[in-house]
Amino acid sequence: MSPPQPLASGAQGPAALRPLLATVLDALHEGAVIRGGPLPEGGPEAVAARVRETVAVPLPRHGAGADAALRDLVRLLAEGAADPADPLCAAHLHCPPLAVAAAADLAASVLNPSMDSWDQAPAASELEALLTRALAAEIYPARPGAATSGTHLGDPVTGAPEAPAPDALVTTGGTEANQLALLLARELTGPVQLVCGANAHHSLHRAAWLLGLPAPVIVPAPAGVLDPVALAEELRVRGGGHLGTTGYPVLVAATAGTTDAGLVDPLPRIAEICAAAGARLHVDAAYGGALLFSERLRPLLAGLDRAHTVTLDLHKLGWQPVAAGLLAVRAAGDLAVLDHRADYLNADDDTEAGLPDLLGRSLRTTRRPDILKIAVTVRALGRSGLGALTEAVCDQARELAAMVVDHPGLELHGPPVISTVLFRPVDADDHQVAAVRRRLLTEGRAVIGRARLGGRLWLKATLLNPHTGTDDFAALLKLVEGPHPR
Repeated sequence: MSPPQPLASGAQGPAALRPLLATVLDALHEGAVIRGGPLPEGGPEAVAARVRETVAVPLPRHGAGADAALRDLVRLLAEGAADPADPLCAAHLHCPPLAVAAAADLAASVLNPSMDSWDQAPAASELEALLTRALAAEIYPARPGAATSGTHLGDPVTGAPEAPAPDALVTTGGTEANQLALLLARELTGPVQLVCGANAHHSLHRAAWLLGLPAPVIVPAPAGVLDPVALAEELRVRGGGHLGTTGYPVLVAATAGTTDAGLVDPLPRIAEICAAAGARLHVDAAYGGALLFSERLRPLLAGLDRAHTVTLDLHKLGWQPVAAGLLAVRAAGDLAVLDHRADYLNADDDTEAGLPDLLGRSLRTTRRPDILKIAVTVRALGRSGLGALTEAVCDQARELAAMVVDHPGLELHGPPVISTVLFRPVDADDHQVAAVRRRLLTEGRAVIGRARLGGRLWLKATLLNPHTGTDDFAALLKLVEGPHPR
């Protein structure tokens, strides 16, 4: 029997990791060479057959050793990957992670802090507290009299209460953040009635179901964004901030960066309507929130700071390895409803003695220090660097859209707002449009998405690779323009 493998951390960690990392990097390269494109050729059956061939015995009695296991399975994963770094992989909000963020994620895995008690993550917990407050302040800029901590003592001259300080929680992504937004609304105001546009992300519907709330009231979004006139009428007819026979308080959910088309709801008008009706406002900015890092693009999010809660997802525009989500709250005190006691993690006497209480920072118990990769990224690039990356992909979207307009065989849905471009062959029906996408997937030649808007099916290019260029766009359009047999 071979001796036990050395631990990844501790005195032997670096020496034990270096040869394994070399194996991983070699296997990643070999797999990419075998794949030869944005995704493997042959479709689901071919990929499944290759996996079953390599992993003949999923749970072997005896191990093959660390080097062989890493070489075989990492190469298999890379060979069968949809590579978000490939310029022709542009279907989803699935970003190519920055190398510096991936390296930081390795450090998080090696050190393996768990963010549910201070004695498991002393430095990581303080780093999370610092950066989440800073990110929340990007969404909720400081206002005169704003508090800088959780204590609100009031203005020393006028006696007026200070504006509450914002804060943010780290989540696994937009879905968990949206669920938390509904949970906070329910705990702060009682059962709520969710009102959202027909363009809202499906996770909001699932969150209402998960929390035992009424089915959402759907407001039309005929142009792809929530119609503020229809929203105002819905709230007026149903009694302002309390809807329906239940009389539940209203939570309106708007979107800054729709999944289908990258559109931004008219946030200032929606915020005005909510304020007038006494309704709580949540904005799902999982996609568009990172526009805040760009001085040029930030105005697209005007009105965001008027929301009570905001979802942000940095494994989209942010270029982080999954997962890197956040839920920002305008008033940090709202998070107190998540407080929970478990004596072995946050005993009262430990908290009174000064040990930070982390359990109310998430609905999860064990959780990774996902804040590390985000912190390393913003320290390496700064706000300006992240803003430049965001501007680059938005500019690419405009370039691709212009190429579509100039192409006689293609039709553009509309000017892009963020980095999503919708287009389709002019001579194809919906069935043929869907077939184009599946053909390119099966051939392993391109990964493009689909979206149904205005009663028609569109091909969707979601641009998240700042290194994609004009030649790549031309290659993509050439693949799409091929014959479309009926």
